[in-house]
Amino acid sequence: MYVFGNGESRSGVDISSLYGTKVGCNAIMRDFDVDHLVCVDKRMVEEALEHKINTNTKVYTRYDWFPRYKKYKNIRQLPELPYKGNERWDEPFQWGSGPYAVLVAAQKAKDETVHLIGFDMYSNTPTVNNVYKDSKNYDRADKRAVDPRYWIHQIGKVFESYPKKQFVIYNIHSKLQETWNYPNVSLDTLNNL
Repeated sequence: MYVFGNGESRSGVDISSLYGTKVGCNAIMRDFDVDHLVCVDKRMVEEALEHKINTNTKVYTRYDWFPRYKKYKNIRQLPELPYKGNERWDEPFQWGSGPYAVLVAAQKAKDETVHLIGFDMYSNTPTVNNVYKDSKNYDRADKRAVDPRYWIHQIGKVFESYPKKQFVIYNIHSKLQETWNYPNVSLDTLNNL
């Protein structure tokens, strides 16, 4: 099982050459077919529908937007969060496409390892780290990088909530996020993918 974020580290990865179930975020459908596409933003759902994605691709969106799209056979409602929290970042509406994509992958993976690619979390520059920057529905390349604290917390909650699943993160950073230090989470390089 592969789950793809849109961090720039995945730029050189030929996703079509990887065998297995694929979960992706937002505009990945411009370049690659995935089995499950997570679009929490209405604009991205609209783009996916305009793009005429593969009819076998399941597109997941927020509970709030789902009634608008339920006439489409391949549109699904995002799963409920696997935990309850009291902080703002624990509210389902505060979850982005990346954390939800990891959650969908964790739920869909049977006995498979979940491989996370393109979840860079931090930019190596002060500006946006996204392969789709400067394109429709995305920030300009010169915009300040997004604070990743919510993403880090939310993805960490998925790791914590699925202790029997194995997660391997292929990342540009040389160490795991401190809050991701679980026995079922490991870090590897893209060279070993």
